[in-house]
Amino acid sequence: MLADHRRWSRKKPIPRVAAERDLVVEDADSGFCGAVVACDKHGVTLEDRFGNRRVFPLTEAGFLLEGRPVTLVRPRRPAAGPLRSASGSIAVPGLRARVARESRIYVEGVHDAELVEKIWGHDLRVEGVVVEYLEGVDDLPAVVAEFGPGPGRRLGVLVDHLVEGSKESRIAAQVSSPYVLVTGHPFVDIWQAVKPAALRIGAWPQVPPGVPWKEGVLAALGWPPDVGAAWRRILGAVNSYADLEPQLLGRVEELIDFVTAPDPS
Repeated sequence: MLADHRRWSRKKPIPRVAAERDLVVEDADSGFCGAVVACDKHGVTLEDRFGNRRVFPLTEAGFLLEGRPVTLVRPRRPAAGPLRSASGSIAVPGLRARVARESRIYVEGVHDAELVEKIWGHDLRVEGVVVEYLEGVDDLPAVVAEFGPGPGRRLGVLVDHLVEGSKESRIAAQVSSPYVLVTGHPFVDIWQAVKPAALRIGAWPQVPPGVPWKEGVLAALGWPPDVGAAWRRILGAVNSYADLEPQLLGRVEELIDFVTAPDPS
């Protein structure tokens, strides 16, 4: 089969195709089929539907696109312009992190903190804002009291599943201070704030009541029952704000604006 493609390639010009992200091709030698997730001078990285990744050299007529031989080439660099951070803000070249403010942003868990750091880490260092995680919000009123919010010491809190009638909404309602902003997203877990398309799944599964949510998701997706490995896979699929749902984007931006706002004179 491969020999036939090579003979065909000598008779007709082989199309040169830019290895743009999400382009699905097949390696002509091994038959490995996957979507492009990265491309550099060393080769192209393909990811199959099971999440397996392999790197292939950019050889002449080395791939099949819709069954026909093609030569993959590195995509052209975009026109010069302001560098952007993962959140879409203008990046500050040679950034040296600002001395941390007394104000803080609290999130529920370590996964929330890692996702916020990956997308907004540059912005947070520009502003000197530290993000910490709580391991849940059951004790939020006591946590806020211990923090001691006041002028020049604001606190922003990002809560999972902050919808009307939820336990989280009742806890958040117990916090009242002009120097504290409690806001959140509607998702059961921060995992759901990642767009399904970024993970190449149709949708996040519906988990029956009484089943632990993360374990139920892994079973429904057919992924190995390893929460840590699943999170690394999810976080690895997030490259910019475009991979996240707007319900999370708006809330994090709101918190950053709140904790960096000047106090009224």
